[in-house]
Parts: sequence; C-alpha cells; structure tokens
Amino acid sequence: MRFLHTMLRVGNLERSLQFYCDVLGMKLLRQKDYPDGKFTLAFVGYGDESDHTVLELTHNWGVEEYDLGDAYGHIALGVEDIYAACAEIVAKGGTVTRAPGPMKHGKTVIAFVTDPDGYKIELIQTASQPETQTDQVATVEVA
Repeated sequence: MRFLHTMLRVGNLERSLQFYCDVLGMKLLRQKDYPDGKFTLAFVGYGDESDHTVLELTHNWGVEEYDLGDAYGHIALGVEDIYAACAEIVAKGGTVTRAPGPMKHGKTVIAFVTDPDGYKIELIQTASQPETQTDQVATVEVA
C-alpha cells in the first residue's frame, strides 16, 4: 500500500489553484466537473500521481466556506532552503504565519503558511543550514 492523495474541501477553486500552483509551485495534474453531484475535483502535486502523493482539492458548488474544526492539523512539505521558500511565498502573495526557526523542544527548522481557506501547511527544512541562517528569520514577513 501507499498514500495516493489527501483531500481538502475548498470554497473557491480558482483561488486555491492559484495558491497551490503559483505560490507553492505545484502543478495541476487533472480537473473534472461532476454536474450531477455539483462538485469539481482538482488534483495538484509535485509529480505524477503514479509515483507521488498528491493533493485533491474538492469544490462543492455553492459552498464558499467551511468550518475547519479543531481536529485538522496540517499538511507538511519538505523544502531545501526554508528561508528562501518563505521569502518566495511572501513575494508571491502567500501568508507565512510562523516564521522559519527551530521547532519548540527540537532542532528541526520549520515554518507555517496558511492557504486561502485557512488550512495550515508546515514547511520542514530538509537540507542542513549553517547556524547563521537563523538571522534570516527577520527578513520574512509574518501575518
């Protein structure tokens, strides 16, 4: 077995596609309308579904907002340079809600961004960075 995809319900599909594709750099892999069910599915990701886990964005027609509740956590993405990634996200109009830095009670460098529907996305530094990189935290705007 392997993970195929994770699904998020979104209130505005075009706005969400702009965020995931233009801001986070994913590609729209496929999209299909289901008129009888009044919904659209769009699959985005960093590679082909045959060998990558992807994200399914579900837009139920006529629903513009969802209560995210308190059970949802976040999606995690690995990035080689978290400081550059956050700066690029901000430059493209995204919102960094937790600036890059070591996680509480650990050394892993993380940051959080929020998508247009309020879903949290954790960025995790995958490449080791020199200690001097922590000085860059101030260069990333946090909402």
